[in-house]
Amino acid sequence: MHIIKELTFKEEEVMNLFWEEGALFVKQLVERYPDPKPHFNTLSTYVRSLEEKGYLSHEVLGTTYRYYPVITEDQYRNGNLKNVVKKYFDNSYLHVVSSLIKEEDITVEEIRKLLEEVEKTNNKK
Repeated sequence: MHIIKELTFKEEEVMNLFWEEGALFVKQLVERYPDPKPHFNTLSTYVRSLEEKGYLSHEVLGTTYRYYPVITEDQYRNGNLKNVVKKYFDNSYLHVVSSLIKEEDITVEEIRKLLEEVEKTNNKK
């Protein structure tokens, strides 16, 4: 599994546009932002950072680059969840569920549904 590197809020905002739209030129990114639009160079910096982190790649078209996502939003979400569990819950999903129960953020019915999902998954293996 590809290691998911953390994104800043702005990088995630840019990635959301790529996940929604697909391949884009930086100029198209600028056009899709509401006013006040970020400067072209600012978005270009975010895009290069996202490419360095392994989220985007590019193809050369004439004298410019068109960027496209190489990680899906689901891959990002799943990787991000794993990072949170590792960082804050000692790499234990049991600790996550225990925390949700203690904070009353999860109901007994939701726990039953989780158990059903786990049982279905384990029966498929």
